[in-house]
Amino acid sequence: MNTVIFRTFAPFLTALMLVFSIFVLLRGHNEPGGGFIGGLIGASAFAIYGIAFGVQAVRRALKFHPMSIAGFGLLVSTLSGVVSAPLGYPFMTGIWVYPSLFGVEVPFATVISFDIGVYLVVVGTFTSIALALEERDDG
Repeated sequence: MNTVIFRTFAPFLTALMLVFSIFVLLRGHNEPGGGFIGGLIGASAFAIYGIAFGVQAVRRALKFHPMSIAGFGLLVSTLSGVVSAPLGYPFMTGIWVYPSLFGVEVPFATVISFDIGVYLVVVGTFTSIALALEERDDG
């Protein structure tokens, strides 16, 4: 399946899928989507890139080991839940702050940081699995 057409089209498809995965991540709490589905789309993008160019190309593109990405995502998700405890709320209660940036009030929430953590866990885990399977096939 490693044809010239596939190798030419794979970087564009990978970039498009990564942008779409971030779109799905960010719209997740208001409409269908979120960190898990966005992460699956992102991991699929890296798998396609790996099929086209090999495992080492994906590892160079990621800069970090996929399981390190998953571990960081788990840390972010856990910290998002713990933030509410010192404020007297139950674990995983969404906390909202409204800072003013350049005169515009911007809402930030632990909800989106939790989704970002889930996204990173899913991207890291499934990319690691896909790369392990591709390495095994390469021999």
